[in-house]
Amino acid sequence: MPGIGAFKQRLPQREDALPGRAQELPLHNRHFVNGQPLRDAFVGLARVQFGMGCFWGAERKFWTVPGVVTTAVGYSGGYTPNATYREVCSGQTGHTEAVLVVYDPKQVAFEDLLKVFWESHDPTQGMRQGNDAGTQYRSAIYCEDESQYQTALASRDAFQVKLREAGFGDITTEIPEPPAPVFYYAEDEHQQYLAKNPMGYCGLGGTGVSCPIGVV
Repeated sequence: MPGIGAFKQRLPQREDALPGRAQELPLHNRHFVNGQPLRDAFVGLARVQFGMGCFWGAERKFWTVPGVVTTAVGYSGGYTPNATYREVCSGQTGHTEAVLVVYDPKQVAFEDLLKVFWESHDPTQGMRQGNDAGTQYRSAIYCEDESQYQTALASRDAFQVKLREAGFGDITTEIPEPPAPVFYYAEDEHQQYLAKNPMGYCGLGGTGVSCPIGVV
């Protein structure tokens, strides 16, 4: 479709977004890798949502981190309730592809998760990540509380210094004030995709710049 690339570089207005649906998409509520639930109350645990390009590769970055209890992929930061993958890819939902990371703060620090986030993609690319272009590939951190939010902002500012020293531009990562937006679980086929399809596509690539977490 002519112009579709340019169209997908800007977020829709709420009134122009697709209507979506009230019913949640079907979900096999068990992590393919570690057997933990994907959807739960997660009592005593913390959570955060990260957007960093295609969520297949992004999710794999986090399920391997010690202290992370479970992960799931979905759509967040937009308007359309219970959107489908096809709808999100249209650029008409406002969502970005996101990873829900549920972790035990007694076993892994939020700063450690932020380090994985910053170093695993290029947060200076706006509405794209590598060859993947569109609003659904934008970088984002959706925090659950003020402590996470302030820590995320501080890490962004510290990493920005290092990126400029390395010749990169401004960070475009979306970090809105908490609470985090609703996380809409993606279709089953996308959950833990690269564990189910080891040769599957992963377009993630970092900048090679080390994030100075702990030196903020």
